[in-house]
Amino acid sequence: MKPAAADPATPAAPSRRATAVVRGLMLLVLWLLLMPSLKPADLGVGLVAVAAGTFASLRLLPPEAGHLRLGALFGFLPHFLWQSVLAGVDVARRALSPRMPLKPGFIVYKVGFRPGLARNEFSSITSLLPGSVPVAESEHDITYHCLDLDAPVAEQLAAEELRLRRALVAGERHHD
Repeated sequence: MKPAAADPATPAAPSRRATAVVRGLMLLVLWLLLMPSLKPADLGVGLVAVAAGTFASLRLLPPEAGHLRLGALFGFLPHFLWQSVLAGVDVARRALSPRMPLKPGFIVYKVGFRPGLARNEFSSITSLLPGSVPVAESEHDITYHCLDLDAPVAEQLAAEELRLRRALVAGERHHD
């Protein structure tokens, strides 16, 4: 029996060797940046740590199809930091103002990311939206607890999903 042909719209996952090289180089650069001096003994320990870290990362996080667009990711960073500040201010305002409107409840958001790393990243990012936190998920949905159901939470989630999707390349296709 012949194996099924690969879906041409789904990119192949990178090779394990290529992923190991990229991750190893990133860990090595990080090690070099954190080291106050570069003595031969320090470099030896660093190389052992990089090898162990690369091995562990491949075991815990196998290669997947797709990759990040670093420019888009760096462009996303100021937005992410600003959302973090807004979420903290919103929670403080609600805690300190007895007249803040509260209409707590749950919404179910149909997310376009498949279960996996991209969805986990989306869930982590959206946990910083003011007045909402992800509490459960299924194959196609994430359930959020919201402090105010009258707030445009679904619209905010859709905007965040679009921003994150722009920072990712391939590897993730939208569920219809």
